[in-house]
Amino acid sequence: MAKSSIRMSAEERRESVVRAAMIEFARSGYKGTSTESIARRVGVSQPYLFRLFPGKQAIFTAAAERCIEETWNVFDEASADMTGADAARAMSEAYMGLVEDRERLMMQMQLYVSVFAARTAGEEEIGETARLLWEGLFNRVKDRIGGDAKNATEFFAHGMLINTLVALGYPQDHWVWDGFEEAEDCTTEVAE
Repeated sequence: MAKSSIRMSAEERRESVVRAAMIEFARSGYKGTSTESIARRVGVSQPYLFRLFPGKQAIFTAAAERCIEETWNVFDEASADMTGADAARAMSEAYMGLVEDRERLMMQMQLYVSVFAARTAGEEEIGETARLLWEGLFNRVKDRIGGDAKNATEFFAHGMLINTLVALGYPQDHWVWDGFEEAEDCTTEVAE
């Protein structure tokens, strides 16, 4: 990697570490990602990486927070000034665009999977963090679509099915996507 004559601030470097970590964790998960691979992607040494973050767990947490916050930002922007079924529909449509970014989708999926891996290593904090982040996103969506937990649950179930189909590589013209229009109509009826 070529050296740049422009010096970054610590905050800018932290930002580049979080972005690189999202890519690395998306590709290899928590257990399979080394801090060395993150440092290499950013173009810094491991010791410098640990001046920015106290350890791998802190880097993963920052990447997970960013992933969930970016997801909410997409939902929030798409459904601004909306509630109920209109907000749910707008967020669903926006989510389809969001999951086209495979690394972002895989980071989201790795967040869930990494909870299991971390638990076996005695790193329960990752699970606690993941649950808090997911619960925060769930509550924001629930509030936006009218405060009904059942509708929010259906929204997230629909999203997880989308995650699964995209992760499995089904193109959007495959027959497995055919039921989505009907499911959206059903969700709309429930929400209204």
